[in-house]
Amino acid sequence: MKRSLTAAAVLSVALAVAVPADAAAIPAFPVPKIFGTAFQPDPGHDFTKRISSRKDGVLRGWITHVAPGQVEYEPIKWVKDKYSEGHFVGPAEGHVTAYASPVAKNVVFLSALGCSATLAGFTVDKQGLGSKRCSRKALLTRAKKYQRPSLITVYRGEIVKLQEIYTP
Repeated sequence: MKRSLTAAAVLSVALAVAVPADAAAIPAFPVPKIFGTAFQPDPGHDFTKRISSRKDGVLRGWITHVAPGQVEYEPIKWVKDKYSEGHFVGPAEGHVTAYASPVAKNVVFLSALGCSATLAGFTVDKQGLGSKRCSRKALLTRAKKYQRPSLITVYRGEIVKLQEIYTP
């Protein structure tokens, strides 16, 4: 009995060391439909005041602007198209539904197109979500050049995870 308790204690310590402390601290938020056809609501957010961070959770959106210290992003929705399967769109011009948050130093960026600047890779899971972990620098460089649909996780006012959604 003592041996099994000791073994269990050693195993639990080993597992605790294997998981980064920051990753363990982020709650598992509900994930929206990847190809949802409506903008996600943000009850209680006052868009008439200055641009600010979204509440904690996962937003289907894309980064619209990269500034020193923070990025701006907006929600997106899937729109079916007459000649293709469809595409993502942001809010109509004039709608004020943008957010701004700093990108965490240890952000988890899961790319659907690899980490290189050429976007030549194809790194997705079965759902069409990015699976290749890339650096924070790669995320910010890509966000300056392209608007890529993503699942953006915000926790305590920071973007802690961004997972690209593959679209052809």
